[in-house]
Amino acid sequence: MDYMILVNKQHPLPEGWEKELKTVTITNSFGYGVEAEKKTAEAYLRLKKALEEDGIRIDLDSGLRTVESQREIMVRFTEKYGAEYALKTVAPPGCSEHHTGLALDLYFRIEKADGTLEDVDENEESTKPEYDGLWAAIHARLAEFGFILRYQKGKESITGYDYEPWHIRYLDDAEAAKAIMAREGLTLEEWFVEKNGER
Repeated sequence: MDYMILVNKQHPLPEGWEKELKTVTITNSFGYGVEAEKKTAEAYLRLKKALEEDGIRIDLDSGLRTVESQREIMVRFTEKYGAEYALKTVAPPGCSEHHTGLALDLYFRIEKADGTLEDVDENEESTKPEYDGLWAAIHARLAEFGFILRYQKGKESITGYDYEPWHIRYLDDAEAAKAIMAREGLTLEEWFVEKNGER
C-alpha cells in the first residue's frame, strides 16, 4: 500500500484502491464508529494517548469516506448552499483524501468546571481564536506518529482547500512527517515537488 499517495483535485484516487483497503472502526465519544485504514487507526490511538498524557483530549469526527458517500455529500451541499459553494468546500467524488482511509478529521473535548467533558466538534466553534493554542499543541505532536497537518494556512491555491486545523493525514513515515511539519506552511504537494519533482 502506498502511504505516500497524493489525492487531490488534480490527482484522483487510483482505480481499485478501495478493494485493497484494510480498515478498522473506532467508536468516538458520540458512540458512532469511524472507519480508517488499519495502520492509520493504530497510529491515531497512539497519538490520542500521548495527547491525553499532555492533558489534551481528541476524538475522531471523520475518517474513511467512500466515493459514493462523497457523491452524496456533494449533492447535499449543492442543494443546501448552491453549486459554487459546494465546489469550493467539498472535494469532487474520487478526489477526496478521505477515500484513502489515511485522512482523519479530529475534534477535541474540553473539561468543564464540573469535571464533565464538552465535545467541541463544530468547525465554526473549534476554529475560534481561543482554541488556536490547543490546535498548535495538537499539531506539535502529529509528526511523531507519522501524521501531518494537511491543509495549511495561506496555501489554498496549492491544496485547493481553506485551512483545516482538524484534518490530519497519515504518511507511515515519521521522518517525512517531521520534515514537512518542521517547515511551517509546507504542504504535501510542495514536499513532493521538492523531493521527487512533480508527482
